[in-house]
Amino acid sequence: MPYASPATPRDLPVWQHAAASLQAGVPVALLCVLASEGSSPGRQGFKMSVTADSSAGSIGGGVMEHKFVELARTRLPERSPRPLLRQQIHRKDSPADRSGMICSGEQWVLLFPLSLSDLPAVLACTEALTQNTSGLLVFSAEGGLQVQDVPSSAPRFGFQAGEQWQYQERLGFASRATIIGAGHVSLALCRVLAALDFELTVLDDRPDLPTLLANPFPHHKRTVAYENITAEIPEGPDEYVLIMTVGYRSDLVVLRQLLGHSVRYLGVLGSQAKIAELLSTLRAEGVSEESLARISAPIGLPIHSRTPEEIAISIAAELIQVRNR
Repeated sequence: MPYASPATPRDLPVWQHAAASLQAGVPVALLCVLASEGSSPGRQGFKMSVTADSSAGSIGGGVMEHKFVELARTRLPERSPRPLLRQQIHRKDSPADRSGMICSGEQWVLLFPLSLSDLPAVLACTEALTQNTSGLLVFSAEGGLQVQDVPSSAPRFGFQAGEQWQYQERLGFASRATIIGAGHVSLALCRVLAALDFELTVLDDRPDLPTLLANPFPHHKRTVAYENITAEIPEGPDEYVLIMTVGYRSDLVVLRQLLGHSVRYLGVLGSQAKIAELLSTLRAEGVSEESLARISAPIGLPIHSRTPEEIAISIAAELIQVRNR
């Protein structure tokens, strides 16, 4: 397998491009989608950095992105350009704020010219995304661009429109996936999820497992005792847990402990027969139907997957479906 390293968050090239431009004295602006509804080409949090002759990232593409890139470039030479927040409505019959697209959604796009005084905040974003540390990105009409400490209860995004508009975003990966079991499907799944803005953790109780040692994609790999798995699994609305240990018995050991865990997704890999036996055992132990309904099993969309790579794609597709629901 060719050398690979854990993926970085999607926005890192944007902040790196912005930092390099500021340090070189090149005028640069940020474009950011602050909110989106319906069928919009760019979703909340999409970003670009734009100079007169280069850019990084995307706010969704198409005519809308082209229009904002050109607008940013016309404003870059201004002595003290101010932020510009515009609503974009993607319907040709809208009486105002038409984007030129007809996909029927809406979004708010911020054009934020950067100055040298913004460089510390830009570098803070770059460092947080490179080192995988926490931070809260804040744009506001009054305070400009800031990076603050993240409150434990901070949601992924927040946006307030109006004259005193404000936007905040928790820096880092959109979601975190913990894969319990480091076999062939785990390895293939890590390869796919690394491109989908997941922070990846792989856990197994076999320290010398070749597919664990050979997996270059996770950000965290640990050998653990399955009997104490609860302490290894964070809780939260962005947590996805996938159980694919070496067999039915160890799957059951893990699942028993995680049924009460508060996560976005809890799934188990296996055949229909294996999953039926697993659920039957849990029912016999007194587990409620409400608790069992939280389990996604067998994981993966039903596309007749056979190879580890096909199974990985079916699982990744299901996680996308859950995340975007």
